[in-house]
Amino acid sequence: MAHRESMMIKLLLGFMLLSCIHHESAIGRFVVEKNSLTVTSPESIKGNHDSAIGNFGIPQYGGSMAGTVDYPKENKKGCRKFDEFGISFKANPGALPKFVLLDRGDCFFALKVWNAQNAGASAVLVADDIDEPLITMDRPEEDGSSSKYIENITIPSALISNNFGETLKKAISNGDMVNLNLDWRESVPHPDDRVEYELWTNSNDECGVKCDMLMEFVKSFKGAAQILEKGGYSLFTPHYITWYCPQAFTISKQCKSQCINHGRYCAPDPEQDFSTGYEGKDVVIENLRQLCVFKVANESRKAWIWWDYVTDFQIRCPMKEKKYNKECADEVIKSLGLDLGKIEKCMGDPNADSDNIVLKEEQDAQIGKGSRGDVTILPTLVVNNRQYRGKLEKGAVLKAICSGFEETTEPAVCLSDGVETNECLENNGGCWHDKSANVTACKDTFRGRVCECPLVDGVQFKGDGYTSCVASGPGHCKINNGGCWHESRNGDSFSACLDNENGKCACPSGFKGDGVKSCEDVDECKEKKACQCPECSCKNTWGSYECSCSGDFLYYKDHDTCISKTAGKGKSSWAAMWIIFLSLAMAAGGAYLVYKYRWRSYMDSEIRAIMAQYMPLDNQSGVVNHVNENHA
Repeated sequence: MAHRESMMIKLLLGFMLLSCIHHESAIGRFVVEKNSLTVTSPESIKGNHDSAIGNFGIPQYGGSMAGTVDYPKENKKGCRKFDEFGISFKANPGALPKFVLLDRGDCFFALKVWNAQNAGASAVLVADDIDEPLITMDRPEEDGSSSKYIENITIPSALISNNFGETLKKAISNGDMVNLNLDWRESVPHPDDRVEYELWTNSNDECGVKCDMLMEFVKSFKGAAQILEKGGYSLFTPHYITWYCPQAFTISKQCKSQCINHGRYCAPDPEQDFSTGYEGKDVVIENLRQLCVFKVANESRKAWIWWDYVTDFQIRCPMKEKKYNKECADEVIKSLGLDLGKIEKCMGDPNADSDNIVLKEEQDAQIGKGSRGDVTILPTLVVNNRQYRGKLEKGAVLKAICSGFEETTEPAVCLSDGVETNECLENNGGCWHDKSANVTACKDTFRGRVCECPLVDGVQFKGDGYTSCVASGPGHCKINNGGCWHESRNGDSFSACLDNENGKCACPSGFKGDGVKSCEDVDECKEKKACQCPECSCKNTWGSYECSCSGDFLYYKDHDTCISKTAGKGKSSWAAMWIIFLSLAMAAGGAYLVYKYRWRSYMDSEIRAIMAQYMPLDNQSGVVNHVNENHA
């Protein structure tokens, strides 16, 4: 535990020092983003006031809300569920929505808003408990309990000053109905007809719920972002937060494992455990790679490819599957058609004891300039130099960006509920495709392109959708031979596809190989599998063989033998006749012998019968003499 606390202290020190590095004259500061609040009744407290937008929920950027303020008599801090007190903030039909006023203290800001939302509130105002400048209500670090509700907060919230809160409470206690408007229409400036926005993020995907929510936002917002960029309506720039290791600690194990370029650029250990898993420097290198992907794509006027790379890398190369590495990243880069050499040149040498130009610019940009404050919350979205506050959710962020346009100048994507893209039209969106079969894994969806193996004519393709898809199941051989080897030569075609449930590939007879990438012709002649008769000669052909006989002989394949060509012409008929004649002669001789034998046997029996009438034979002593008997 002490080891972990020590690491966190060093991380905090790095972030604190970061605000003053390279720019000694710069004053680090956090700017509170505000929206306008106007009290419309009662008359005695009418007026405009500032409120600090909460960094969770969904602020209504570009719009406004009207409602009546409700200050509960019990559970005034909102730390418990309101239904325990029988309190509901649901507005009656036709009535104004209810804005719930709560006191600061005792629990997380987000929990107060969550409990009020569940009780029917449309917005929440939290009154500060001390006199101080407005601060931003931030979300807590997620644990098992808070992560369940933070991502589900959908109503806006704001912090108001202690004095203004007391004014509202007094008016309500006097029985006045307090009505007010929350207005976000000017929360984002709109200096021209193009919105400039940036996303401060991190490539680490092992930081829990916050990282999961960030990646879900990137995936869902990709389609809208690319439409805005391709149409010239927006200028997007990704940024990555890094910190540096103080000079005194650069040789420590912690700095060496978390930093590159001798402690100049660092990131926290993903698992917060130095003994296992990935290291902080792995995250810094991937951050740098993603920055260079953007720069190289931007040079080719296709800056929007950054969105494809980030989403594809998260899907294909996650830390959980031990694929968070250069090899996997290179495969993603190649699939998107980017110049890998330029990206590697942009990244430079992470082991050099010198500044990295790209990361140095990032650390400089992290410090606020002009009206924008320092970037200290991760992730942070900045729109027209104003930090976005609220949940990173597609609809909410799109509203914030679109509010950066002058009214009536916003593009069509800002006015429609859905977003349609055409990413599959160019390079099949970087997904797998088969030109010969005209089949692709690219699917154009509301959230941008998805690489998913298709179903074609009842045949399902299987694979990762990025590098491979193979047809499987019955009928799959009809589609590009089921992904198996196939080739045609001189009118002969062979395929290694077996049309069965297993979908296996096996080289046909006369070939050998894996059946997928190649099948090579078997030389039956060389392997002595054919033409074994002495007079035979063998000639190998593609997929088969031919046997022939020398001289005046012909080859009979069924018997693997040679016969004379002459016997096959005039003499063959005489040979046949002689065979027939001999056969008949043999049959006649046999019949004669049988006949002679049977005739002789018959004659013997007749003679014996006649002789027996006149004298007994030696072996018939007991036979009665019928002639004498008849005569008497």
